[in-house]
Amino acid sequence: MGKDSEYYKNKTRNQKIKLRELIDQLPDVAADYIYSKELVTQASTLISYSYDLLTFFRFLKEKNPSLRDKDIKEIDLKVLSQIDSKDIVEFQRYLELNVNPDGEFHENGKRAIARKMSPLRGMFKYHLMHKNLSEDPTALVELPKLKKDKNIVRMTNDEVVALLNAIEAGTAYMSDHQRNYCKKTQKRDLAILTLMLGTGIRVSECCGLDLNDIDFNANTMTIVRKGGGQDILYFDNHINHVLSDYVENERKLIKPYEQHQDALFYSLQGKRISVDSVEGLVKKYAKIIVPNKKITPHKLRSTYGTALYRETGDIRLVADVLGHENVNTTVNYYAAMEDEHKQQAAGAVQYDQKNKLK
Repeated sequence: MGKDSEYYKNKTRNQKIKLRELIDQLPDVAADYIYSKELVTQASTLISYSYDLLTFFRFLKEKNPSLRDKDIKEIDLKVLSQIDSKDIVEFQRYLELNVNPDGEFHENGKRAIARKMSPLRGMFKYHLMHKNLSEDPTALVELPKLKKDKNIVRMTNDEVVALLNAIEAGTAYMSDHQRNYCKKTQKRDLAILTLMLGTGIRVSECCGLDLNDIDFNANTMTIVRKGGGQDILYFDNHINHVLSDYVENERKLIKPYEQHQDALFYSLQGKRISVDSVEGLVKKYAKIIVPNKKITPHKLRSTYGTALYRETGDIRLVADVLGHENVNTTVNYYAAMEDEHKQQAAGAVQYDQKNKLK
C-alpha cells in the first residue's frame, strides 16, 4: 500500500540504477556534487541534473579544441578553473539554439535554460564552498528573466461537464471506430478523469494507485506524492460511485500481467496504466470538447485547484490538498485569480449625476 507497494519500490530502485549509470558518465568534479545532494534531493531531480551537466561537458568538448580528444570523465578542476563568465554566456546561447555539423539541432526557451543552468551553478558553488575553486563564473552571469504566467489554462464548469459526458455517453464527433474503442475503456476513462478533476491528484499519483489504496467505506485514498511522501486524500460519494462502477465491471474483465495485479487502473493489455496513456486519453477527449485549449492532466489539476480556491478562498487548504510543500508555490500559481477579485471592484461603487453614492 502506498509507498510500500511493489510499484513504488521498483520505481525507486530503477531511478537509483539510472542515476548510478549517469554518474558513471560524469567526471569526478560533477559526480562529487551529485553525491553531495543524494540525501537531500529526489533521485528524479538528480537524474535531470546529471543530464544537464553532461550537456555542459559535451558543450565544452565541442567548443574547446584542447578538449576534443579528451573523454568527458577526464575533465577536472583545472579545466573548471579556466572557465570564465564568457564561456557561461556562450553555453546559454548554445542551450538556446545549437546546430551540429550533421544538421541536427536543439533549442530551449528561457524557462528551460534557467532550469538547465541550476545544476551548473550548483556545481560551481559546491567547489567554491569547498575551496576547490577560487571563483564562480556562473555568479557573474544573469539568468533569463522569466515572466510570471498569469494565464492559468483551466476548464470551466460547463467544459468539465461536457468532457465527462463525452466519455459517459459518447459524442457525435467521434468516428464509429473511436466510439467502439472508447466503449472498451469507458468506465476506466470516466473513473480516471472524475478522480483527477475531483481531487486534483497528479497524473503520476493516479497511475501509481493500487486497488487497496482506495477505502470505499471512508471515501479516502492513500497516494504517494511527488517527493515520495505518503498522503491521504478524501473524495465524495460521486467519485466513490464512479470508481466502484469501474472496479466491479471493466476492471474484473482484465487479465493482469504478473506484478501488475494490484494496480487500480489497467491498460487493455493488463498492465498498470502509464502516464503517457493517461496523457493520451485526456488529450483525446479534450480535443473534441475544448479544441481551443491545450488540456493536459496538469490542466485538470489546475481546474480543480481553481475551483477549490473559488469555493473556499483558502490558499493554504489548496496548497495542502494539491501537495505543495511550500504555500508560496500555490500563491504564485493562483495569484492570477486575484485579478478576478479586482474586477469585482469595477462598478461596485457608482456615483449618480449629483455625485452621491448609490
